[in-house]
Amino acid sequence: MNKVFQSRLYKAIFFSSLVLLIGVSGYALLFDYSFIDALYMTVITITTIGFGEVHPFGTGEKVFTIGLILSSLFIFGYAVSSFSEYLISGQFFQQLKIKKVQRMIDKLNGHTIVCGYGRNGRQAIAKLKSYKKDFVVVEKDKELIKRLDAEGILNIEGDATTDETLIKAGILNANYLITALPSDADNLFVVLTANQLNKKCKIISRASKETSYSKLKIAGADNVIMPDKLGGAHMATLVITPDVIEFVDRLTIEGDTTANLEEVAIDDLPSKYVDRTILDLDLRKKTGCTVIGYRTPEKEYIINPEASLKLEAGSNLIVLGRPEQITKLRELF
Repeated sequence: MNKVFQSRLYKAIFFSSLVLLIGVSGYALLFDYSFIDALYMTVITITTIGFGEVHPFGTGEKVFTIGLILSSLFIFGYAVSSFSEYLISGQFFQQLKIKKVQRMIDKLNGHTIVCGYGRNGRQAIAKLKSYKKDFVVVEKDKELIKRLDAEGILNIEGDATTDETLIKAGILNANYLITALPSDADNLFVVLTANQLNKKCKIISRASKETSYSKLKIAGADNVIMPDKLGGAHMATLVITPDVIEFVDRLTIEGDTTANLEEVAIDDLPSKYVDRTILDLDLRKKTGCTVIGYRTPEKEYIINPEASLKLEAGSNLIVLGRPEQITKLRELF
């Protein structure tokens, strides 16, 4: 909420309550009214409704009532003015929208937080969208926030380097955090803050300089991506092994009908497959897909694993296939 509006509203509420308290106390203590009679007289006086008095006024009651009327006119006029300005400015409806979004975020569990809606942030969001993953964007640029609202994307307006903002974005229940801010220093602060708040959250950070890589890893980033370095290396590889890179570029993990690669968690398979072999799983025969990689529970990767490899709890399979084969795999498992 705008601090000026917030201050004016709080003042209006305070003084309105004060007038009500003074009126009730005055009628009760000075003129020996019961609490209900004192409240009744105060309400009809400050609202200028004009109902009759509880009993005929004496001089003291008349003077007190005149003072109560004059003070309440100024104070309630100020209150109405403040609240009207608050409504007209759109702050009221903005606060309702923020509270609604916050309730939706609070219900999320295992989601991804994306810090920064720049070029890299937008690419990350597009990928998460295509795979139907829950995510929240943290951005402090008001113009970008308007774009996010227009696209119906859950977002938090604020500084991603602060505890308060990340907590609002649901860091305590998030499984992943992607920080794609333009400044390496800001990304470092985000990594430190997120790692402190949720040790189990996997953190992926963007980096512009090679000197930032080790700092981000020490701070707690699980992966550090350098877009410029990757771009240059990719272009050079197109010269050295063009056909291999062209083939890899055609592989995709996007969507329900275009994917060529899929990750299968052993924990998600029927329990009968745990501690069995890749051969026992028989994916090739059932779906047409081929197992091209295996990640152990210790996060070590085995490329083109043997069919006799035992499937351990906590491990993952990386599977290659045509889109229709991947679709069949998803239906089966």
